[in-house]
Amino acid sequence: MTDIRVLSDEAQFRAHATVFRRAMHWGPPSDDDWKVVQPSYEPDRVLAAFDREEMIGTTQSYASSLVVPGGAVVPHAAVSRVGVRADYTRRGVLTALMREQLSSLPDPVATLRASEGRIYGRFGYGLAGRWRTVEVDAKRAVIPGEMTGRVRMLDQDTADKLLPELHEALGLSRPGQISRWPGWWARARDRKSVAENSVTVVHSGPDGDDGFLTYKVTEEKDFKHRMSIADFEWANDDAWRDLWIYVTRLDLVDQIEDDVSLDDPVTWLFEDPRVVRTKDVFDEIWLRLVDVPRMLQARTYGAAEPVVIGVRDRLLPANDGCYRVSPDGAERVEEQADLTIPVDLLGAVYLGDTTFSQLAAAKRISGTRLRDADALFAVDRKPYCGTFF
Repeated sequence: MTDIRVLSDEAQFRAHATVFRRAMHWGPPSDDDWKVVQPSYEPDRVLAAFDREEMIGTTQSYASSLVVPGGAVVPHAAVSRVGVRADYTRRGVLTALMREQLSSLPDPVATLRASEGRIYGRFGYGLAGRWRTVEVDAKRAVIPGEMTGRVRMLDQDTADKLLPELHEALGLSRPGQISRWPGWWARARDRKSVAENSVTVVHSGPDGDDGFLTYKVTEEKDFKHRMSIADFEWANDDAWRDLWIYVTRLDLVDQIEDDVSLDDPVTWLFEDPRVVRTKDVFDEIWLRLVDVPRMLQARTYGAAEPVVIGVRDRLLPANDGCYRVSPDGAERVEEQADLTIPVDLLGAVYLGDTTFSQLAAAKRISGTRLRDADALFAVDRKPYCGTFF
């Protein structure tokens, strides 16, 4: 029988890291690697599965917060390092880990980044947000006008100190954004140190620092240079535009690559919109509503007639039930459902990435009042996080 335990000391954390890395087909952390990884472990949020005294599976979460439609910020668990040893897969180990983790989380919602798209739906996670990867032809890119503020380059030590403070000061506004924890910044510092040519610039407007981006430039064949933007945050449109002006006017840059929200208006910055092309669209946010009543009450809703939504949750049956959703909010009711949806697909529509009508057209859900449900859950900005973990 699988035994799930909460880990608490460094030796257990290092064993946890080794099991997870083996599940991902990587080697165990070296002593140098472990010095960087160790600060990212948080006591009381690290779980492991055991067969007697042998560790066979892992998961953990980080204490964070999440923006929901309407702007409210709720406690959030960033779930990571999920893995099962190859000789113990298909035996219910992952199910036991997920059930224990979700049952014990103090947070009403969790998100993760999925290594495989087929894994997490059965544990109640829904694909709730995507990004698109854009490539900009820097040699042809022309943004009319000049900067309204100033951009300055930081040395690595200054960036390591300033960026966590600036990220917090910029705040969270878009649905799907999350706060970053100390361990996240420790790993970010390590990733930048590995990329020796990593550069950080900060934008300042009339009220002070209001945006930043981190990038690196690599030389490809035929002496072509590609910029990869790793982190891009801004508080207002001027900061966003000025930082794009900065990167598109750099010498020795031929192509610029960045991950942006589905509705990012970057194309409209340029005189010739064809300098921007979408290379890929990929899943980013996998969202799990841990406490359905609380999360339905946390967000705001659009103008439409009330709809009663039946929710089904196999892993957390306390969420099962019917919820009346209206422009005034949501409440659990003893009424017949207009439509019924499993909790993973409720997660998919929760931030506004997809709609009830789209899921019904795909035969994933059934019911009536779909247009009203779509209007209630409609958002004016597509969800996007921009923080990988």
